[in-house]
Amino acid sequence: MSGKDEILLRPALPEDAGQIAAIYGEYVLHGLATFEETPPDAEEMARRMAQVKAQSYPWLVAGRAGRIVGYAYLSRFKERSAYRFTAEDSVYVAPACRGQGIGSRLLAALLEQASKSELHSIMAVIGDSDNRGSVALHARHGFRHVGVARALGFKLGRWVDVVYMQKMLANRPGRQEKP
Repeated sequence: MSGKDEILLRPALPEDAGQIAAIYGEYVLHGLATFEETPPDAEEMARRMAQVKAQSYPWLVAGRAGRIVGYAYLSRFKERSAYRFTAEDSVYVAPACRGQGIGSRLLAALLEQASKSELHSIMAVIGDSDNRGSVALHARHGFRHVGVARALGFKLGRWVDVVYMQKMLANRPGRQEKP
């Protein structure tokens, strides 16, 4: 791979919001990975990025030749305090760049950062049981299948399942009970 084709990972910046919104918009309009049905604009995406970062979670982008070709971030899994050691991952790759290992690099970088935090587990909440790419990506990175919620959402004229996968981290924050 030549230098201009090299994928570079870095923290997302506010000025990346437009390119991130464009990538996500394709999934919103044409895919089942997200149940969102109206694509957020760059301003809304910048607000979401700021919220994630304010909660001390990472948001990364993958760039090639000056363009963002994918992004990934961790966010709160659920709002209640008992979930504070569990995060949810999100990984999106530009449609033209899928199958090139970009999602894998982004997920590996997120997991590396998570391993240095107080997080205990990461949840993958995958839209569509037929989303084999995302399921395989997470399995390659040590996520285990923990369940499927059938027909949880209705999008693009059909009922859509949600697949739950989990990766336990070595981190054991908080008080530990004896076995």
